[in-house]
Amino acid sequence: MEADQRNDWQDQRVIVTGGGGFLGRAVVDLLNQRGCCEVFVPRSQEYDLRKQEAIQRLLNETRPDMVIHLAAMVGGIGANQENPGKFFYDNLMMGVQLMEEARVHGVKKFVAVGSICAYPKFTPLPFKEEDLWSGYPEETNAPYGLAKKMLLVQSQAYRQQYGFNAIYLLPVNLYGPHDNFDPRVSHVIPALIKKCFDAQLKGEDILCVWGTGRATREFLYVDDAAEGVVLASEKYNKSEPVNIGAGFEISIKDLAEMIARLTGFKGRIIWDTSKPDGQPRRCLDVARAKQEFGFTARTTLEQGLRKTIAWYQKEFKVNG
Repeated sequence: MEADQRNDWQDQRVIVTGGGGFLGRAVVDLLNQRGCCEVFVPRSQEYDLRKQEAIQRLLNETRPDMVIHLAAMVGGIGANQENPGKFFYDNLMMGVQLMEEARVHGVKKFVAVGSICAYPKFTPLPFKEEDLWSGYPEETNAPYGLAKKMLLVQSQAYRQQYGFNAIYLLPVNLYGPHDNFDPRVSHVIPALIKKCFDAQLKGEDILCVWGTGRATREFLYVDDAAEGVVLASEKYNKSEPVNIGAGFEISIKDLAEMIARLTGFKGRIIWDTSKPDGQPRRCLDVARAKQEFGFTARTTLEQGLRKTIAWYQKEFKVNG
């Protein structure tokens, strides 16, 4: 680590909303490694970020130099379809009020972490940041994606009017240890890992997966994503949004087969085509992150999946 990076962080007070969550935990760990001595993680029981009074109290009590906003109401396709209003309202109110109060309280930098769901449903591949406004997001998660996208509008408007240093990052689908394996809300990788082990535990030789398997996705290991967020927090101070990804795509069919192999599931995979695929394809152009603050993902998908599966087996005491 460079000495000047450590010194930069030593002198800063940082709020990480969602710091107890999946990505947040990795970001907080990395900030501590970088020498940041004052990292505050607000808990929802004490600070309901949907309420202006709670945000004001948080900022008055902690007096941060920087806010890294990771808190979000998230879930897979099913959860988004069941709760579109809640996903829209909660994410919009948290982000918009937090950025406004950060500006009012003199916070020096605001790092808004958006969502890949903000991109239009039919975005040309690879997704370039300038394509964000070329169409409507995929319907199953549009309310969530648009709520997070408003942080980009707000950050650019605040920079223009107030000179407020807010940046906007777009991480792709994340995975890794400490992910959410609850089948009601989990994303595709933890859902498939759990399904494979559950099937083996029950002696089943058929695995049913949502959709056709033809949709493609890009996945970023959580520690790599944390590195991207922290590097941008250190070095990036512009209004243009930045993709944070690995720069590849894999079909859900190939992903399911890889996870089956790595978990030891030897049965047959069948596809429930009555269920939606979500966005047809997803793969990011990651050139801007490399150019602006030197971020490149380092963990291959197979390496990351092996680490995630090993963590799951240890955490939930299961064997392949």
